[in-house]
Amino acid sequence: MALRLPRPHRIDVWASLAGLLGGLLLWGIGLGMRSADASYVVFDGRWPVLLPLAVIAGCELLRRSAPRTALLAGTAALLADCLSQGSLATIIMYTDLMYAAVLYGTPTAARLLPRLTALLTVVGTLVPYALWRVPEALLVGLIIGGVTFTPASTGLIVRNHREAAEAARLRAEQTALLAEMDRTQAVTAERARMARELHDMVANHLSAIAIHSTAALSLDDEATSRNALTVIRENSVQGLAEMRRLIGILRDRDDDREPAATPTLDGLGALVAGARTNGLEVTFDPLPDGGHGVVPPPVELAAYRIVQEALTNALKHAGKGPVTVRLRRADDALDIRVVSPYGGRDAPRAPGSGAGLVGMRERVALLHGTFGAGPEDGADPARPKAWIVRARLPLTDTPVGATATAPAPVPRGETE
Repeated sequence: MALRLPRPHRIDVWASLAGLLGGLLLWGIGLGMRSADASYVVFDGRWPVLLPLAVIAGCELLRRSAPRTALLAGTAALLADCLSQGSLATIIMYTDLMYAAVLYGTPTAARLLPRLTALLTVVGTLVPYALWRVPEALLVGLIIGGVTFTPASTGLIVRNHREAAEAARLRAEQTALLAEMDRTQAVTAERARMARELHDMVANHLSAIAIHSTAALSLDDEATSRNALTVIRENSVQGLAEMRRLIGILRDRDDDREPAATPTLDGLGALVAGARTNGLEVTFDPLPDGGHGVVPPPVELAAYRIVQEALTNALKHAGKGPVTVRLRRADDALDIRVVSPYGGRDAPRAPGSGAGLVGMRERVALLHGTFGAGPEDGADPARPKAWIVRARLPLTDTPVGATATAPAPVPRGETE
């Protein structure tokens, strides 16, 4: 099987051709490195110069694709050239092979070649001077250093600069990638926050509108229809106000703070009153003496939205019976518990999207709290089961051991 040599680079082809033509020009005009009668010239005459010249010109073709092979063959050609009258073009092409072997070779070769050529330069300087004891002997080391150590050290410097530039480019790409990931995560988090706000603000009002409009259409009673239309109007006005507030937040790009109308724990009384107006039998058990102390604004907002969503779900899915909302504060945490009747309804009074429980779970997870929702056996024998929503919101910045827990499985018909 024939050995396939690597394809040379275009620049290497031009370098090889230029070196060969330059060497032929020097050979044609009879310009050699040493005279034929020198004692170390073994192959005298003009023709022995051409073989090392042709070999090292061929090595130039492999200077980039196979630098180690090119350097070894070029070294043999250089030694043969030293036994002839010599050519300046051969020496120049050899210095380029040494430079390319360090620049394009393996990292091991890039480390070893400058050290070996430096050692060779020192030996080539001291040994001839020790043998001949003449100042001219120092020129041997100077020539060896110019042919080997100088191109090797130059190649190492260029290689180090290239590697530093490549490392800087990779760091810049990684930084840009991390910045893009941070931007994407920030956009995703903001979209999720806006989706939760939109759902929590509008779902309650639209559910009440859907339920009462169904009642107004199904019952042929003027008083009932008037009461239903009154509730529909109130919920429509409140829903539009909430929508305008959210749109104002989206349009205001210079202020990322929560608006002054952000719901707080003090607004739970009005929220419960609105639920009673919509037809729920709600019992509100607030914090003792109505005092909740200093509660971080994110916790207040999350607590309000959780109670609001739980009441909305009770309005759409719960059976007949009382709904209990209970708040307690203990161990630097705010506990929320909403209990509503479970079962006794074939279908919800308003369609659900499943986003309610997801939004409550996300709110609690952002505050490093715990959340659970699902049916449980009730204490009242007349009502064997109840749907219970529990949330525990830490009031400190770094709660210990607080993690978001997965909620209980959501039965069919209780998806929101």
